[in-house]
Amino acid sequence: MQITETSADGLKREYKVVIPAQEIETQVNSRLQELSRTVRLPGFRPGKVPLPIVKQRYAQSVMGEVLERAVNDSSQKAIDERGLRPALQPKIQVTSFEEGGNLEYDLAVELLPDIEPVDFSTIELERVVAEVDDKQVDETLERLSKSSRDSKPIAEEREARTGDILVIDFAGTLDGEAKPGMDAKDHQLELGSNSFVGTFEEQLVGSKPGDHRTITVTFPENYGAAEFQGKEAVFEVDVKEIRETAPAVIDDEFAKKFGAEDLAALKQMIKDRIGQDYAGISRSRVKRTLLDKLAETHSFDVPPGMVDIEFETIWNRLQEELKRGGPDAEEAGKSEDELRAEYRSIAERRVRLGLLLSEVGRRNNIQVTQDELNKALVAEAQRYPGQEREVFEFFRNTPRAIDNIRAPLFEDKVIDFILELAKVDEKTVSVEELVRDPDEAEGTDEAEGTAKAEGTAQA
Repeated sequence: MQITETSADGLKREYKVVIPAQEIETQVNSRLQELSRTVRLPGFRPGKVPLPIVKQRYAQSVMGEVLERAVNDSSQKAIDERGLRPALQPKIQVTSFEEGGNLEYDLAVELLPDIEPVDFSTIELERVVAEVDDKQVDETLERLSKSSRDSKPIAEEREARTGDILVIDFAGTLDGEAKPGMDAKDHQLELGSNSFVGTFEEQLVGSKPGDHRTITVTFPENYGAAEFQGKEAVFEVDVKEIRETAPAVIDDEFAKKFGAEDLAALKQMIKDRIGQDYAGISRSRVKRTLLDKLAETHSFDVPPGMVDIEFETIWNRLQEELKRGGPDAEEAGKSEDELRAEYRSIAERRVRLGLLLSEVGRRNNIQVTQDELNKALVAEAQRYPGQEREVFEFFRNTPRAIDNIRAPLFEDKVIDFILELAKVDEKTVSVEELVRDPDEAEGTDEAEGTAKAEGTAQA
């Protein structure tokens, strides 16, 4: 086998590989000999089929098998012998082959760059934090109380108004015919909730217990059931009771509805949860600041092919957002060339950061353990109540999908490693300042997808 470097441009390498015809022929004959010992053909005992007949029957398929293996083996040998670290799958283009002749092909490889991380102890960062006060806990309790409101019969005699709950019996017809789902007994309907079609609820405002009303509504043209679309329906409604809602009383019994022993325990649960939310925001901000610092302090070439892939991902997402009416008008008003240049730059930054984090992880043997991966899989499955089994089956049957779980775990571990080495000062700020994004336009996912380069770090 002869390997000749034909081009070396930045991170790109190109080689011409020639595999002699004799080597191909030897491998083909060897494979045919193997087949002759196992192939079964009518009129011959197993393993006794003459080689010329085996060659006549299988030479073409064996040739394809040998060529594929020869290309794979020789290209891998070319990479290993030169100590190359491909960033992407090498590109192979067969340029010449005829039966009885040499096999020639071009091998194009994009390499991972040499990366020298800075001394992370020289990086200075500020982590903003906010404390949880009693007012925030009380406000959360009030919201819980309102969301857990109870209803009770009204004390005075009055007409129903928006916000009341009516207990009604109703029966409806469409074109004079009763349809399934158009009747109910003792149904509790909140006026103003828009849970019934058309003006049904509006026509019950002003009613009293004991009233009977005939209500006519028209179903919208885009109604889910085709037979109802645009049709007029008539409902006979009997009003049985008017109930009013009131926030639940905030006491120990209220707390037990949320799994707490008493009100004090519920308050502590709320305080802890808010604290976790604030800690998450704080981490996101310091992580973003760290990534900005890393981008400023590291400059190295990145594989163009990786940038192309990342750019296409970003660009396709942008096109979908534009179809849905976003991003903002200012961005949507930019020319395509301006947008392409802008997002190409973002793609290059993401790739560079991803490669840097991967290199840090590789040098320091940072890995995602199976236990960490299992916990993340469980958390992912819990996002789909009732479908946990299907989620687990999906990841079991789609190995590449596991990378979408492993990648952010790896990235977080590398970020934590760097933060431990960096000089990080804490600053207590108000909640408003904590949640206010100083540069919202850039978003917090600048390195989104960068940790998918974990696989690159292991190459």
